[in-house]
Amino acid sequence: MDSKLKVNYVQNHINKSINIKNEILSNNILLKSILMVSDVCLEAFKSGNKVIFAGNGGSAADSQHIAAEFVSRFRFDRPALPSIALSTDTSMLTAIGNDYGYKYIFSRQLAANSKPGDIFIGITTSGNSENIIEAIQNCESLGLTSVTLVGNNGGKVSNLADHSICVPSSSTELIQESHIMIGHIICGYVEDSMFQES
Repeated sequence: MDSKLKVNYVQNHINKSINIKNEILSNNILLKSILMVSDVCLEAFKSGNKVIFAGNGGSAADSQHIAAEFVSRFRFDRPALPSIALSTDTSMLTAIGNDYGYKYIFSRQLAANSKPGDIFIGITTSGNSENIIEAIQNCESLGLTSVTLVGNNGGKVSNLADHSICVPSSSTELIQESHIMIGHIICGYVEDSMFQES
């Protein structure tokens, strides 16, 4: 690949990412969904509840990333906000996976570690991850509000959750890039709403 093609390759990816974000920016329904989920998380934190994330692969990394922003800090120093990612404990994941099956690695942890009023955010680009679907299906009985971050078609899980944010793309990497942006928006909104930067 010559230098011009290399530059074009980079530019093409950036342009595709920009185009998806512009689609989000111009979609009022999608913007309202992001705001609604931000408010749901805000009210949960104000009530002493927590936000729980889960995902597979890159979405597991996004889950950990966003949970860390809540617990540590996002833009400025402030009190910690309770948030966990269910993909971090390898002993837990392998025990549940071995004893019950991979489908149950998140629902089993939700049953153990959630309380009514908590928020569960399942991240799945396809919307069809079995373990996210299983977790979402258990949210109502546990008293949790369920949220999904998904891709263009929403998959099976978007019809099961209380709130779904569907990124208008079928490209896994572009969906993931937008998911982390949306996670940052939610975190920043909560942080700005609850605390005043000193």
